[in-house]
Amino acid sequence: MVEDTPSLAALYQAYLQEEPLSLTVVSSGEQALEHIRRQPPDILLLDLILPDMPGMDILQWLHREYPGVTTIVMTAHGSVDVAVDAMRLGAHDFISKPVEAERLKVTLHNTMQFRRLNQLLDKYRHEIERERFQGFIGESLPMQKVYRLIENAAPSTATVFITGESGTGKEVCAEAIHQLSGRAEGPFIALNCAAIPKDLMESELFGHIKGAFTGALQDREGAVIRADGGTLFMDEICEMDLELQSKLLRFLQTGLIQPVGSSRHIKVDVRIVCATNRDPLVEVEQGRFREDLYYRLHVIPVHLPPLRERGADVISIATALVRQASREEGKAFIGLSEATKDRFQAYHWPGNVRQLQNVIRNAVVLHQGEWIEVDMLPAPLDRPQSRPVAVGEATTSPEPIVPLAMMERQAIERAIGHCQGNISRAAALLEVSPSTIYRKLQSWSGND
Repeated sequence: MVEDTPSLAALYQAYLQEEPLSLTVVSSGEQALEHIRRQPPDILLLDLILPDMPGMDILQWLHREYPGVTTIVMTAHGSVDVAVDAMRLGAHDFISKPVEAERLKVTLHNTMQFRRLNQLLDKYRHEIERERFQGFIGESLPMQKVYRLIENAAPSTATVFITGESGTGKEVCAEAIHQLSGRAEGPFIALNCAAIPKDLMESELFGHIKGAFTGALQDREGAVIRADGGTLFMDEICEMDLELQSKLLRFLQTGLIQPVGSSRHIKVDVRIVCATNRDPLVEVEQGRFREDLYYRLHVIPVHLPPLRERGADVISIATALVRQASREEGKAFIGLSEATKDRFQAYHWPGNVRQLQNVIRNAVVLHQGEWIEVDMLPAPLDRPQSRPVAVGEATTSPEPIVPLAMMERQAIERAIGHCQGNISRAAALLEVSPSTIYRKLQSWSGND
């Protein structure tokens, strides 16, 4: 409290002596500044008329230097103009003298409640309403849940199993877990189990010694050793061969690896984070994934929601991607038109964030302007999405209905032809794993 009249200071102290607060009284502006610099109070009761300086000067200084101090102005020279000026400079409340005991107590109680609510709001904003988090963009409730789960899981050494559709950001999630863990200074090694041929996968994972097989011209460290002291991210884990799954399980149980062709066992300290775009339990039921390995890996599950379930996040992500692509391409784009926002919100985004990245990059590279308009969008975003048809509703179509299996085969064969027979490139365009295409080709060759 800054009050230069001793009798009033004593009276106000008497009013507040039973209140749950610690009250310090000073009698001048200079004493107030000195005390605030030394120990900023939560609440300041400030007289505007002081012997050495105007109280408004203190209020202005507080607003600039100590915005966390909540100020209640007290003055016998009150007016509407003074109150407005005080509020503009950051005062929380305004009391005219003489101050009655009940009025002072109620004002202080309200101010303390106001501060508690603000502190809770700041806490919730930090924990619940984050727009960005470790490479992710989005403030939807499903993503806030993911952020909290990552924060809680990261400090542990437990294995994390990430699930989600292709393009939802599983590697971003794995890197976030690594960066927030105690292993952040160690290596982060990513291994895509779907992109490596079956006969090379064991060598890629555990390494090999010179002469272990044809082409092994020198010793080579595998991903596990390279990740020692850090994190190994194994993407598309369900693509791993069953025989190698048993070796991975043994490594998880013992912490020991044996490079291909070697009789020596090596001790490593690695945290495993794995991911799949399939349902791992279905893979277990179908006999394609070991049940014991599943339970060994599935300690902390993290599911990434598809983009279509993230509400307005699609607009936040798209806007950030537009600005990034615009900088990289030397363009002037700054965001999306309102019509484009509506089109993006209505679309179901089967390829998720990866598809959104491709759409934005295409529009930025091929066009000029400040705003991405709907006529700049590539197919299928270049036309409005048709209304979903209700079950049993009659429909008319100018084209014959083609069986889904035939459409799938045509799409795969077109992609392979477009990529001149390169299965990996075709798989990337179709956003599936190469092994999926190989299985399809094998089944078709048996039926032809």
